[in-house]
Amino acid sequence: MKRKAAVWVLSAAGILAIAGCNESAKVVRVQPPGVAPLPAQAFATVALPLPLSPSYQQPISEDPRPPIDTLVAEVQANYDAGVQQENAGNNEQAQTDFDHAVKLIVKSGFQADADPRLSKLFDELGQEVSPDEFNLTPDAADDQNQSEAQAAPEQPAPIDEIGDLSLPAGDPRLAMKVESELISVRHDLPLTVNDSVLKYLSFFTTPKGRAIVEHGVERGGRYSDMIRRVLKQEGVPQDLIYLAQAESAFQPDAVSRAGARGIWQFMPFDGQRYDLDRTYWTDERSDPEKATHAAAQYLRNLYGVFGDWYLVMAAYNSGPLTVARAIERTGYADYWQLQKMRALPVETQNYVPIIIALALVSKDPSLYGVQVDLEKPLAAEQVKLDHQISLNLVADASGADVQDLRMLNPELLRGLTPNESNFVLNLPAGTKKAFEENIQQVPEDKWTSWRLHPAADGETLPEIARHYRVTVAALESANHLEQHAAVPAGFLLNVPMSPPSVRLIRYRVQRGDTLERIAERFDVTVEELRRWNHIYGNHVRRGVRLRIYAGSLTAQEARPRKAAREENPSPRYVAARGSETLSHHVRSGETLYSIARQYQTTVSDLREWNPFLAARGLQAGDTLSIER
Repeated sequence: MKRKAAVWVLSAAGILAIAGCNESAKVVRVQPPGVAPLPAQAFATVALPLPLSPSYQQPISEDPRPPIDTLVAEVQANYDAGVQQENAGNNEQAQTDFDHAVKLIVKSGFQADADPRLSKLFDELGQEVSPDEFNLTPDAADDQNQSEAQAAPEQPAPIDEIGDLSLPAGDPRLAMKVESELISVRHDLPLTVNDSVLKYLSFFTTPKGRAIVEHGVERGGRYSDMIRRVLKQEGVPQDLIYLAQAESAFQPDAVSRAGARGIWQFMPFDGQRYDLDRTYWTDERSDPEKATHAAAQYLRNLYGVFGDWYLVMAAYNSGPLTVARAIERTGYADYWQLQKMRALPVETQNYVPIIIALALVSKDPSLYGVQVDLEKPLAAEQVKLDHQISLNLVADASGADVQDLRMLNPELLRGLTPNESNFVLNLPAGTKKAFEENIQQVPEDKWTSWRLHPAADGETLPEIARHYRVTVAALESANHLEQHAAVPAGFLLNVPMSPPSVRLIRYRVQRGDTLERIAERFDVTVEELRRWNHIYGNHVRRGVRLRIYAGSLTAQEARPRKAAREENPSPRYVAARGSETLSHHVRSGETLYSIARQYQTTVSDLREWNPFLAARGLQAGDTLSIER
């Protein structure tokens, strides 16, 4: 896939003539089981694009135009119809037309960048169809305690760095080492060694190159058994594991400059074709096992078209249409000949040699002076969740390290599980029982905002409160403790945390929505909705996408004022008529800090306005005076 850079492993069942080899070195190829290669001469008449999606069937049509032209025309017609409906105010029908245009592209088997016209349409559709990243479920959008909802850190994709290098010619003395290696190591893909490969082999023996190999080989210890098992299940050569090494160094959080993600560097469009789902909370392209199944299926489909693993790798990098057009243009269904004729993009001309070189070094690291210490896979056990929960709380309850939880669940983007039933969370082996026991003491509606803390020997509530920046009274209330109670060592405390930071939500207006209802749902004000979205009236059309900054301080200040004006005689917030003093009734779990933030004041002012706080801490049921 062009938008990701990939490095593949190629192996041979025969011995190559290494010394004096050239760009067309002969190689014995081992075909994967159950796959019949397509004869090279077939490319002279093959219709483009090549159908690669397992679910795609080329329609029987008398349309004399090339399939790409037919697809572009159909997508354009649906897009134009959607624009026309949107301009007429028929937003529901417009969305139907836009969605159908996207489905036409997905089902066609074309890459989104297969044609400039198609790429332009895809970008325009992206402005009309809500991105999955902001497709919050109603429950998740309502939750005002997503303090963990920060984007997960991302790592650069190694192929971006390797592919950009300008390297001198390779050391011909390495050819003898390679010849020795080919005799001694097993491989189930063809391996060709020529000047292009020797250039990268030489690089991987330099300090910088060795570091790249070492990092990938060591990290691969976590996933190699799983990847080889899945590749075998899918009926493709197990040596394809080296593609993942080159693409990502086995980093599930690797992201390329073009936006490809995961061990196999799937772009969003390609991941969607192979059932790798994306939401605001998760991205299955970063799920090592699911992505391996998807990559193996895609590679198997490519082999069914090209019948040659070098061409398959080239197609994985630059797209099958690019390779097919190069074959059709030159008449050669041979990767090295296409490289020699410069019929492929420069990146793709380097791509296959990188994979071959990386495979050779990784198969026998010591031969090339590479020292590795393989990481071991982290044993896991699973737990099913019906409520959203933060990984910090999972770590507190289970005793696991939060970094281990992230490593075991790399598809989680924001430190929280999705708000869906039966979500399967991986826990380090041996921690499930403790989690299931300890999590019961935390109310389910607090799983995204509270923490658990085991009291150490001699540790006091004030010390714990200072550590988490909460009040002693909040700790006492959340744990049903008497005032000034001592906490025994090992006692597991509920810790109510502070309100969340502001986050951006994109919301599409639904049937029956009003500005007031939307504002109430996301705990913001109507005035803010108008300002953020340039709305000048009191109405908003169905289908319009709104920008909402949930958790804004202005909204938190305005909400109690609105409640004071509009709610019934036993409201949560009550304002005295003709006075600038508000009364705030303290709820369980609230702290002076959280209350001060709601009213845009300070803890010191709250203490000054409420002298009784000096004698004892804040308690649920207290009534605070707040001067405005």
